[in-house]
Amino acid sequence: MDRDLTSLAARLRALPPSCGPVRLIAVDGHAGSGKTTFAQLLAAALDGAPVVHTDDLATHDELFAWSDRFRAQVLEPLSRGENARYGVYDWVRRAFMEQHVVAPAPVVLVEGVGTGRRSLRPYLACLLWMELTSDHSWERGQLRDGPELSAFWDGWIPAELTHFAEDPSRPYADFLVHQGQMGYEVRVGPSSTP
Repeated sequence: MDRDLTSLAARLRALPPSCGPVRLIAVDGHAGSGKTTFAQLLAAALDGAPVVHTDDLATHDELFAWSDRFRAQVLEPLSRGENARYGVYDWVRRAFMEQHVVAPAPVVLVEGVGTGRRSLRPYLACLLWMELTSDHSWERGQLRDGPELSAFWDGWIPAELTHFAEDPSRPYADFLVHQGQMGYEVRVGPSSTP
């Protein structure tokens, strides 16, 4: 296990709850920056903490307009100490096809572009930002997704630029996460929050 991940997991466990009994931790960054992989590794370091993927909540028509759905299906139940139940969008069928259940664990991770948005920050115990430039991230994402999704990326890039121009996350990050050859380095972010 990466030493910085182990140290970060200990720091996150020590934070006060931010959403009812839950310490809600956001992993934000540009598309292709490694959020999903990092969140999975961090969840393992947190003894199997649940992870909510905002790709499950977004849709083709609402790339960034999932805040109300997230609030109703995830934040409100967790804040009451209840299981969150949210629909999972199928990007091929273009419909919500199944439901995931997330228990109000001591730490719950939420990962995706825009998880550090203004409307969610009051519920977050910590905001992590994947420190990778947009160009490098998008290049990685396009390589990952292949040429069949090039039309999607043509629409995604301007939408992401618009979202972060209107509602930036990075300035509010508690920690910046740098991916290296041998693991991750976690540095205190630009936010004044320790």
